[in-house]
Amino acid sequence: MASPVEHVRESGAPAAAGGPPPPGGLMRLAGPGGRPLGLILKLLLLAVAAAIAVWAAIPLIDAGNWIGLAIVIVATIAIFVIYLSPRMIPAKYLVIGTLFLLGFQVAPIIYTLTTAFTNFGDGHRGSKDEAIAAIESASITQAPGSEVYALSIGTEPDGDLVFLLTDAQGAAFAGTAAGLEPLVPGTFSAGATGKITEAEGFTVLNVGEASARGAEIAEFSVPTDDGAIRSQGLSTAFEGIAGQNYQADCDCITDINTGTVFTADNDIGSFVDPNGNALAQGWKVGVGFENFTDALTNPTIAGSFFKILLWNFAFALLVPVLTFALGLALAMLFNSEELRGRRIYRSLLILPYAMPGFAMLLVWRDMFNADFGLINNLFGLSVDWLGGEWTARLAVLIIQLWMGFPYMFLVCTGALQSIPSDLVEAAGVDGARPGYAFRTITFPLLLVATGPLLITTFAFNFNNFNAIYLTTGGGPFPADNPTAGATDLLISYTYRLAFGGQGADYGFAAAISVLIFLIVAVISIIGFRRTRVLEEVN
Repeated sequence: MASPVEHVRESGAPAAAGGPPPPGGLMRLAGPGGRPLGLILKLLLLAVAAAIAVWAAIPLIDAGNWIGLAIVIVATIAIFVIYLSPRMIPAKYLVIGTLFLLGFQVAPIIYTLTTAFTNFGDGHRGSKDEAIAAIESASITQAPGSEVYALSIGTEPDGDLVFLLTDAQGAAFAGTAAGLEPLVPGTFSAGATGKITEAEGFTVLNVGEASARGAEIAEFSVPTDDGAIRSQGLSTAFEGIAGQNYQADCDCITDINTGTVFTADNDIGSFVDPNGNALAQGWKVGVGFENFTDALTNPTIAGSFFKILLWNFAFALLVPVLTFALGLALAMLFNSEELRGRRIYRSLLILPYAMPGFAMLLVWRDMFNADFGLINNLFGLSVDWLGGEWTARLAVLIIQLWMGFPYMFLVCTGALQSIPSDLVEAAGVDGARPGYAFRTITFPLLLVATGPLLITTFAFNFNNFNAIYLTTGGGPFPADNPTAGATDLLISYTYRLAFGGQGADYGFAAAISVLIFLIVAVISIIGFRRTRVLEEVN
């Protein structure tokens, strides 16, 4: 019989013959059998976590985001405590999932929500100081007799741009966003034209590399005592003076050419002249509920918003209903044991579900083409499917019906097969007609299984961006409003507002996103409560 000592000895960790047992702490870290592989992997993963924490902490420190830095530190300490402790086994499985949930779900939602209450967008991206610097930099013009430099485009070790300059006397300088610094002779090499070809601490870009950053180079400037240095192409630069200068005493910008004074309006984040005209460059400020009220009350925006919202509801409701009806009808048809070749038919029916969705959307778009599309050629029609308001909507619904019914067919087939056949047979014995038995027995039981799926299908199609963007692009568009099309959903409308040619308005787009979330959340909650009632009836 084993002794009590042998019973309490850790499983798989016997003491080595002729020597003392390994330390208990090391055994627990190393894993069963005392093998150090688990310990090594654990330490490597913790080292990766520490490296990620350092990588995340550096920009937080530079930005002065001490709350974010504190969160990173606390999370890192918690990870080390949890994974070095032999006791916190449940936490080891939960902490990673929780961190991913916070990082990829909660944080984006919070950022979107906070953005919805700002004017963040093109012309209002940074701080007020950054806006002032951009305005003055953009107004710089070359003055007569100003210095002209031979220019080489370079980068600092962190990738930031730098102008490597040589003046007419052969003196060399490195121009950064912080200012102009002379280069020590012997630390750089210059060609026959005076352009610097090498410089210690900097990387000189070739023509192709510099051209790839052309837009960034055109906006870049090096501040000087008399103005700033800007590029003139990729080979020369000039020192100019700012045509618009900021004055702190009046918190305004004065145009030296016209004498117009633009006073800062901190409510809208722009410099505005007495006539109400604002400079193009502004700064990010909080605007309260203005984005939400614009979406609901502004005549121009509200008209499009409510029209799109109505079609959005119709699309999100019709797609699940139509696909469910067709999928259920086919499932009942092929659920009959008397039908031969059911497996072959079922395999053919799920082909649309097995094909890449984005590719099929593009194929269907070409099939509905008015000139060479298969639909018109096959049926001898001349319908401009994607050019008319209602024909485009019908085309989108047909495409979604073809792509969605196989999923509903599979779901309904499985649900029908899970319903006990003796219930329907008993109803038939009691004299119930097939239609009545289906309506009172089969269909309610079917909804218990498929109800949550129908709700999620509604939520998915409410934001089905690909279905619209890859087929109609949101069009057709009315002549007086190129931003809101007949087939636009709120999500595609939001995308056009955020990234369209009229200029990005991320604050307004975020507000629409919040409204979409609230609408889908309310309808989903109501729907899930209804399915719970069905389960109670069942």
